[in-house]
Amino acid sequence: MSMNPILLELMYHKFKATTEEMGIALGRTALSSYVKETQDFGTALCNLDGKFFACPFDTGIAISADLDCKATLAAIDRFEPGDVIITNHPYLAGGLGSHLPDINLLMPYFHEGELICFGWTFAHCADIGGGVPSSISPSFNNLFQEGLQIPPLKLVESGKMNEAFVAIFRANSRMPDVVMGDLKAQLAALSVGERRLRELIAQHGVDTVKAAQSELIAYARRRALTVQARIPDGVYTFCDYLDDDFLSRIPVRLRCTMTVKDGHIHLDLEGTDPQLASPYNVPTGGVRHPYFTAKIMHLLFTYDRDLPLNAGLFENITVAVPAGTVMNPEMPAAVGIRHAAAIRFADVLLGCLAQASPAIAPAASGGTVIPVVVSQPGSGGRRTVSVVQALAGGAGGTARADGADGRDRSLANVRNTPTERGEADVGGVRIEEYLIRPDSGGAGRFRGGAGIVYSLRALRDDVQILGRGLERFVFRPWGGNGGFPGMAARVILNRGSADERELGKIDVIHAKEGDLLTIMTPGGGGWGHPFERPLERVLRDVRCGFVSVEAARSQYGVVLDARSLAVDEAATRAARLQAVRGIDPMRARWEEVFDDELMTALAGALLAVPAASRSAARLEAFERVMPGIGQHGAVRLMAADVDPGQARARLKAVIADLRR
Repeated sequence: MSMNPILLELMYHKFKATTEEMGIALGRTALSSYVKETQDFGTALCNLDGKFFACPFDTGIAISADLDCKATLAAIDRFEPGDVIITNHPYLAGGLGSHLPDINLLMPYFHEGELICFGWTFAHCADIGGGVPSSISPSFNNLFQEGLQIPPLKLVESGKMNEAFVAIFRANSRMPDVVMGDLKAQLAALSVGERRLRELIAQHGVDTVKAAQSELIAYARRRALTVQARIPDGVYTFCDYLDDDFLSRIPVRLRCTMTVKDGHIHLDLEGTDPQLASPYNVPTGGVRHPYFTAKIMHLLFTYDRDLPLNAGLFENITVAVPAGTVMNPEMPAAVGIRHAAAIRFADVLLGCLAQASPAIAPAASGGTVIPVVVSQPGSGGRRTVSVVQALAGGAGGTARADGADGRDRSLANVRNTPTERGEADVGGVRIEEYLIRPDSGGAGRFRGGAGIVYSLRALRDDVQILGRGLERFVFRPWGGNGGFPGMAARVILNRGSADERELGKIDVIHAKEGDLLTIMTPGGGGWGHPFERPLERVLRDVRCGFVSVEAARSQYGVVLDARSLAVDEAATRAARLQAVRGIDPMRARWEEVFDDELMTALAGALLAVPAASRSAARLEAFERVMPGIGQHGAVRLMAADVDPGQARARLKAVIADLRR
């Protein structure tokens, strides 16, 4: 049926309100702070093809709209009223599950025996077992170390809870009461959705409710294409890097070629590095996935804020991602820290968009989101586990405004956890600093958002602090249209004391009483040359503590009196006549040897190596090019004894050998 536009708009808002109410129910009834406060959860209504036709705007994780439930639904032989399907499996769920702590539930909604649609929820599980508290560690090399794997199965069958599964679920968690509380909150949200759908059917009729699902997706597709037509036709290629894979110091490259024609977008990830023997892999199942399309979604809503949020927004986008790569790994590759690579791919896509039209895309974000986990001994021989804060870097500057400070819009719209709640959950730490990091945002006509300084002090022995997903220690967030890169990340133990140590990327810190751990997140890249920034805005940044007097002079060419902050106009005019470029010297040096053509060829050659040996073959290849690079990474290239021409010749020989 072709629906009246007014009725379609009405149905859209009623569906959306249903998903919002589901999210409110989930957030209010959950037990863990990471679900209740940070809102690492999602709700949606899903059609019979496994696509979301309605999602909330104001609760939970917004990028979930492009998830695909098809493989999960296909794994169930028959649906009955009262059933609830559960899965967290990154491979068997076919792009729905992205790492084991994310618990997905699907509930079939019926009317007079006819299946109408499904309700969906996910929530981040505080602990699903595995080798460390919270189940995520950069040292894991396969999925079996990361916790309990749940293939698609019935948690509830015809209204009866699967108690055998519940017993297994509880036995595998260090926090059984908390994780069961969150699971029950998900079930409550699904019940809210079922009740509201019955009311919609009673008010509008089942035919209208069924027809509105497909009509809304088609409507979103048409509206999205109009926005995407703003992107100039062409072929654009960009790459960016994770600092390393934690096993060695060799950077991990993500690459995308974006082809645009009349608003239709094709993303080809050829040249992306092969999957890793560490948990930075992103299990997309080779299908279009939110981790590919999140930045397109942000672009769409920048230019049309009234778009309906559903799967139709993404139907003008196709994706090709080679199997066995970081962005489409093969079982049993570890995936726990998949968000680090997903965030970096967002920067890759921004780079493609910036090539198409510099004003359409912001500079790179801080590029890291760090759920800070604290664990300490609890009762009954178990350890308590709590995410005390989700830290982020700053957002990249845009052609219109400075980047947001301390917020990274590259992946998910998670929220702050109140400091008092974080301390109350664990008791064994005191949060001593949570503040803006001066000079961390990349200089530009529009400044990159500042990063964060976050310090925790251990109040007892045997406190474990985990910071998964730390990135941007080596390759700084790049600037856009002449903007400068943001400041790199730092992690410091006992800052300001005699035993101060730079830790870099961490796994688990076994803190003793009195230890102070400080995390400094990166700032976003700046947009436009900083000498174009108005003097009054630089002065305001200095007065507010975002920019130091020294950085105002060296990066913005604004000379201030250190005490009065008066502008020395003559010195400023002279300073702004100097030629200053903001480049990341580490990235420039790296790509002098490891350029796009050679690295794309190397990635393709490594895909021919069996998956179990691929990571070792990659390390061996780099060591043949430059001995010691596995230990020292990109820093090795800064040494004076490295001849880029000779290194390139060795790399070509390595690629030739792999192809034989």
